[in-house]
Amino acid sequence: MGFGRVGVADGVERRGHVLLLAGDAAVRRGGVLVAPGVNVAALAMVPAGVLLGCGVPADMVCLDGVRDPNTVLTRLRVAVGASGPLFVYVSGRLTADRRGRQLHVALAGTTAGSVRYTSLPWEWLVGELRSRSTGAATVVVDLVADRAAWPLVGEYGTLPGLAGLPGVEAFGVVRGPATPAGDGVAGGVSNYTRQWIDQLGRAPVRPSNVELHVLAAGSAGLAPGTLVVPSARELEMRSGAATGHPHQDLAPAPAPPPAPGTGSVVVGDPRARLHALAVDGRHGEADALARVWEQGVVERWGRISVEAVQCVEIRADLARMAGDFVSAARLWMGAGRARLEWQGADAAEVRDAAAGALYCWTQVRDRAEALEAGPELVALLRALPLLDPDHLRLAELRLEALRTPDRSRSLHP
Repeated sequence: MGFGRVGVADGVERRGHVLLLAGDAAVRRGGVLVAPGVNVAALAMVPAGVLLGCGVPADMVCLDGVRDPNTVLTRLRVAVGASGPLFVYVSGRLTADRRGRQLHVALAGTTAGSVRYTSLPWEWLVGELRSRSTGAATVVVDLVADRAAWPLVGEYGTLPGLAGLPGVEAFGVVRGPATPAGDGVAGGVSNYTRQWIDQLGRAPVRPSNVELHVLAAGSAGLAPGTLVVPSARELEMRSGAATGHPHQDLAPAPAPPPAPGTGSVVVGDPRARLHALAVDGRHGEADALARVWEQGVVERWGRISVEAVQCVEIRADLARMAGDFVSAARLWMGAGRARLEWQGADAAEVRDAAAGALYCWTQVRDRAEALEAGPELVALLRALPLLDPDHLRLAELRLEALRTPDRSRSLHP
């Protein structure tokens, strides 16, 4: 993985810094929700230059098992004072001072009664980052909020203080205290952190931090209600504000597709990236990125909008490329029904969606799955009298054969 020539500016060597902090583990009913020491150990295997995204000389410090918040503060100040880029990773249990209702990162040995004395105040982290005067900084968090902190997380709707800090990019997830043990964790490493590591390890060119976050959050199998920072909506708003053109977003922030038939790809439109991932066989990543993109489009335009249906059609094609013909058929049927309602039976896009659904359905080899989806497909085809009548006959014949087990065994569409 190559980087540009960086490291010396105005005759002064720039030196980067990576600080990896493992706070206290989050445990629920004997099951581990997050094992910060394992996360930090895995992330420490990634070269500092890859984490920083450049080739400057860099130091890496791992803090695990620390009990004194002042020790963490000292290390944080050294890191923030680095002349080059900064990468800070924090994993563990997010808790709160019940008296002052302030968030803290629990350290080893922190209890409900000792939060004010044995944990790292969240404001200390934000304050040190706010004081940084040179170099870009990236903050990544993988946290679980306990019962004292979770209401505050919901009240803030984000991690307070990080948004808007000059030169600071902040990404991460905060799961709630009711998350089932083991959910979002693979082999001891949290799935969000694992996805960051995997993406950095396999990409020939380092993805942007935004892209890493989108792919990691989309692929991590996060529990419902997990706080994702920034969300797809926040990425879209940030991108639109930065460019001054709300319809042109920075990749891979969610952006509406161009109008049908234009053949153009606007800045931030991830379809070329999606296609490249699918062709490369990285279907899970392609699906994750497509889902995040669709989420942003739905938030902006609504689920029944043309833009959202275009996203469904893109996901249908990705599912076809992945060999998931059941999902592809259902997605094409959903797109066809929506377009039929707006555009009528004579629209080419409606016929294309129906034809795509039929093709994918005929590729489904599992009898039960094909039988379940068949009636919906036949109903769609019957609503399109201008479609090739052979399509309807094929679907009806196959559905009839599927309903007769002896015939379905010999059916080869």
